[in-house]
Order: sequence, then C-alpha cells, then structure tokens
Amino acid sequence: MSAASSYASGVCEVPLLGDTIGENLDRTVRRFPGRDALVEAATGRRWTYAEFAADVDALALGLLGLGIAKGDRVGIWAPNRAEWTLVQYATARLGAILVTVNPAYRAHELEYVLRQSGMRMLVAADRFKTSDYAAMIAEVRSRCPELEFTVLLDGPDWTALLERGREGDPAELVRAGAGLSPDDPVNIQYTSGTTGFPKGATLSHHNILNNGFFVGELCHYSEQDRVCIPVPLYHCFGMVMGNLACTSHGAAMVIPAPSFDPAATLAAVEAERCTSLYGVPTMFIAELADPGFARYDLSSLRTGIMAGSPCPVEVMKEVIDRMGMAEVSICYGMTETSPVSTQTRSDDSLDRRVSTVGRVGPHLEVKVVDPQTGRTVPRGEPGELCTRGYSVMLGYWDEPDRTAEAVDAARWMHTGDLAVMDGDGYLAITGRIKDMVIRGGENVYPREIEEFLHAHPDVLDVQVIGVPDAKYGEELMAWVRMRDGAAPLTAEAVRAYCDGRLARFKIPRYVHVVEEFPMTVTGKIRKVEMREMAARLLDLPA
Repeated sequence: MSAASSYASGVCEVPLLGDTIGENLDRTVRRFPGRDALVEAATGRRWTYAEFAADVDALALGLLGLGIAKGDRVGIWAPNRAEWTLVQYATARLGAILVTVNPAYRAHELEYVLRQSGMRMLVAADRFKTSDYAAMIAEVRSRCPELEFTVLLDGPDWTALLERGREGDPAELVRAGAGLSPDDPVNIQYTSGTTGFPKGATLSHHNILNNGFFVGELCHYSEQDRVCIPVPLYHCFGMVMGNLACTSHGAAMVIPAPSFDPAATLAAVEAERCTSLYGVPTMFIAELADPGFARYDLSSLRTGIMAGSPCPVEVMKEVIDRMGMAEVSICYGMTETSPVSTQTRSDDSLDRRVSTVGRVGPHLEVKVVDPQTGRTVPRGEPGELCTRGYSVMLGYWDEPDRTAEAVDAARWMHTGDLAVMDGDGYLAITGRIKDMVIRGGENVYPREIEEFLHAHPDVLDVQVIGVPDAKYGEELMAWVRMRDGAAPLTAEAVRAYCDGRLARFKIPRYVHVVEEFPMTVTGKIRKVEMREMAARLLDLPA
C-alpha cells in the first residue's frame, strides 16, 4: 500500500461569507452598536460600533465628494493609528482599492508604488520618527501624474474631508455599495521582495473578509473579545487577521501604539483587558524580556496569534506559561493568500502548537510538492508548500507574467516555502527553498539548527544562514542575540555545545553576536541582507 500523499482540504460546516466588507460591517453594527469597535490606547480615543460606522460613512462620502469611485486606487501611508482603520473601511465601502504603503519606505520606494499602482489619492501622516512623509511626497509628486489628491492626516484637509462627508447624502453611499461585488479588488499590498521591485498582491473583498473571519473563528472570537494589535496595519497581519477578524465578530480592535513598543503593548493589554494579543516572534521575545514584565496584569489574555516567521519552540512555551495565552495560535501564510493558509487549533496539544503551523484552514487546500517535478510527495517527505482556494490573490497588480510564475494554471499558489506534512495533516515549515544550505552535498535546513540553539541558556534569539565556502560550497553561520548579562558566544563554545548532539555538517562554523537582526517592518528576518553582510564580515566572495 502506497503512503498517503501530502494533500489536505479544510472541511467546514460554516459557509464562506458572500458579502462585501461594507455589508459585513453593517451587519455587525446592527448587532452590537454600543460595543467598543476601536480603541487607540496611546491617545485614549475610542469608538463604539455605531460611532465607528458613522465616521467610516462620513469619510466614504467625503471621498465620493472628491470623485473617488469604484476601482480608484487610494493609498494610506502612516503608522498604526485610528485613521488608518477608518480609511480601510471607508475605501471598502466605495469599492476603491486601498494601497497599503509600508511606513518604512523612502522616497524612491514611494514613487515606485505610486506609479505602479496608478494611485489617484494618497492619505498620509505628516511625519513619523525620522520619516518626513510630507517632504517625500513633495519630492516625488511631480513624477506621478496620476496622483490628484494628497491628504495629510494631521492637517486641515483631513478635517475638511470628514466634515464634507457629514454633510453628504447617505443615499449616494447606498448606491455606491449596490454596485460592488465581493469579487472586486479592494486592496493592493506590496510584498517586501528580497530581489527586484516589490509586487502588488491584489486582494478582493472575498479574499480578505473570509480570511479574517475564519482566523477569528478558529480563535473563537465573539463580541466579548478585545484584540491587541501591535503588528503593522499596512500588512495583512494587522488589517486582515486583526481588523477584519474583529469587525466580522463584533470584537474590539485595540491599537497599543503607532509602532511596536513592548511596554506600550503590555500596558494596553492590561488597561483594555485584552483577551487576545498578536505578534511576530521577535515581538513576543521583546515583551517577555521587558524589565517591567512582571508588573503587568495580563490575566485577561486567553488567546492570540504568533505568525510572520517561524516561531521558536522555547518562545512559544514562555508565551503560554508566562503570558497566560493558553489558546495561542500559530498561523502560517503569505500576503498573496490573504494571508493565512494553516493554523493551529485551541485544542491542539502543546507539542502540535510548538512544532507545527497547524492544519489547513477552512475551505482551503494545501499540498506539498517536489519542487523539480511538481508532483505531490508522500506524507513525511519535504517539498514546496502550495495552497489553493478562496484566499489566493487575484494576481499581482498589472503584472500577469509575475502572477503566472507564482500561481499555476490550476490556481495553486506556490509559496516558495519548504514544508513537511505528517500523517494527521499537520505541517511543519522547514525553511525557504532559497534559504536551504547545501554544504558538501548535504541539504541543511537552518530552522532545525535555530531551534536547537534556542535551547542554549544564554541565547535570546538566533538565525542561521549559509555563506560561501571554497571547499564545501557553503558553510553555516549563526547570528546570535545574547540574553542580558550573558558573555558573547564564540564559535568554539557553539561547537562544544553542539558536539555529539548535532551531526557535524550541521554545526555552524562561524558565529556572529549582534544586538539586532536586519528586519522588514513586519518583523521578518532579512536573510538576504544577512548573507551580504556576512560576506563582507568574513571577507568572502558574495
């Protein structure tokens, strides 16, 4: 008898939602008008669902008054703040396509996104930290002829936009909504490509509303939940798994700070009695290491989501034990799949939750294929993870060739991630195809070594990369962040720790101690940049 193939589908009795984001919000507002919808912890501003809907409608009517219509691209370029969320739902009400601009972008990156998306309007913060958004917009605007309107959130134009909308005719909004389909594009998210220009993953109401809804279903959300969202709103983690999971269940969205701050996040959980907390592993590591951690009352926490990059086992255990997040969920996905494809369940064993990314989500399919042949591999064998279903993007904006490279003729999204599916359908991500290290003919998966080194008592965090080597083709290098007070690890010390416990070809030859890893704004480790830096550090050919 042949081994079962690495294929699974998400059987579910709860049907897919067939409405637009605006229709779904209306239903929630009718059910829970007086419950908290949105809380901005840094300023104390808060909205009930009725108040939130009124401001969303006013903004949508203001946009209509400027001539913004279905299909127009409207950008939002700002850190996490309440207005970001208002723009998200107002554009969805009209059928305008929200282009989420990375707050870390500089002028040349902004110009690329403005031009590539054909953006007609940009809503932006005036400035944040060292970024002078207004100056960068002024620098590139003359080269972006399709950009008609710029509205700064802290300026008079924003206030005027809302005031104009409050005087508008609500019947116009009803007419605009009646012309929309759940399959219309509603969002363009530029993926932080490691090579070349970013690609604009184009997502529909159906894509992201359902993904947010079913992520929330698996977290058992209801109107009683209050979700702390310190992850960037411009990314799917914030605006889909955060905002849309909340509004589709009547839960409260809590924004702890404009950008990630571990103390502000913990304070928001305590003050707002949050039941759920989101983050990438590096965020949870920072919260657990905060000097004041023990002073915060986190007893309201029940669940949360850790996602964005592989979650170290030791960190997951600490989140459950020290933060009380007994039902914490691991999610796996990518922007192009709205984003979540697999998720652990609250009744999964601790072992499942710390060693896998769960099972396929409701109404989705996953398979693991041989990257060379495309054939589905038997369970237990590694290969490339592919996913298919309602969540797969419409395509990359205005780039059919790049779309065809990622989504095959049968509508399978090829993730580029290496995975293994076990006999019960649970998936373990073993790395990126391009991160796999081939040392002397041996395939080495950095994730395995990272997990092993995480157990070292002096190691706070670790990333393993391959660097060029004349003899073996590639050698292993570990970048290590030390716990406070610990002496820096040497290559000899790491070798001694690994000796007899890891195969010799898996023991890192080089060790580099750092304060921080190079990361994207969403908290993903930039291993491409680490490899470039390592080549210079070690004086190796790049």
